Amino acid sequence: MKVEGRCHCGKIEYEAEVDETKVQICHCLDCQTLTGSAYRVTIPASPDGFRIKRGEPRVYYKTADSGSRRGHAFCGDCGSPVFRLPTDNNPNYSLRVGGLDQRMALGPPRRQIWVRRRLPWAENIGIIPAIN
Repeated sequence: MKVEGRCHCGKIEYEAEVDETKVQICHCLDCQTLTGSAYRVTIPASPDGFRIKRGEPRVYYKTADSGSRRGHAFCGDCGSPVFRLPTDNNPNYSLRVGGLDQRMALGPPRRQIWVRRRLPWAENIGIIPAIN
């Protein structure tokens, strides 16, 4: 499936080919801190099918607890995180689902990782009253 994404202000735009069934949720402490939220929702994209259409993201490098160095691309103007660069142990880009135009067409997350770091209330948010 072809997807297009952007940062909040639109100065960075990209496109990629993804498998819409590969959405995942990460509950690690880095993802919580980098998003300012309870977890991060991502989908992988092969470097062969990924292209930046406009802008040049800034990159912040973080060494994970595993020792892997991870480059997190974000907009230098609005600060939106847009993707994680490929790493030594993961050859794919990791796109932030919230920045994709086609996010509603993607399948539901098929897996959660780092669940031991999951915030207790995030385990079943379906029971929380919803307001449109």
